[in-house]
Amino acid sequence: MKIRAYLISLCTAALLLAGCGSPQVQDYAQTEPKLDLFTYFAGETQAYGQFQDRAGAVKRRFTVAITGTVKGDELTLDERFVYDDGEHEQRIWVIKRLADNQYSGTAGDVIGQAQGHSAGSVFNWRYTLDLPYKDSSIHVKFDDWMFLQSDGVMLNRAQVTKWGFKVGEVTLFFSKAQ
Repeated sequence: MKIRAYLISLCTAALLLAGCGSPQVQDYAQTEPKLDLFTYFAGETQAYGQFQDRAGAVKRRFTVAITGTVKGDELTLDERFVYDDGEHEQRIWVIKRLADNQYSGTAGDVIGQAQGHSAGSVFNWRYTLDLPYKDSSIHVKFDDWMFLQSDGVMLNRAQVTKWGFKVGEVTLFFSKAQ
């Protein structure tokens, strides 16, 4: 009898956890406006963002001037960051379009390759970043979710983790240069 009650409890817990899964890119397949990553980032784009620690406190704000160049199935993004403390940083992404709304990308401070998927108005981008920290650096994982809105605005929410624990979050919005 105790074993049966234990098994029922275990199955119930498994079902509850299955219902708490993360959103999937395909959940957004019918959303509008449709996002074409290469079309959106071609040319000049401006971004504004901030990093919040795991408690939600804003720790750093920044702007990013982005120049996108498309050549066939490759998008190069030249990102130039200016932080609120005056620090400047540059990241150059090379993003390749693969089959079925899938992408891969590299950048100088990205460990290995970033992997991305899109559907409808959404793009999910996952990668490991070699992040400067004190006198060294640490490897943190980014799980970026970008949501295209009307009028050329795109919202981005990225969860940052280390060893599976949330370190913080980046909130960012992109606007096409007028």
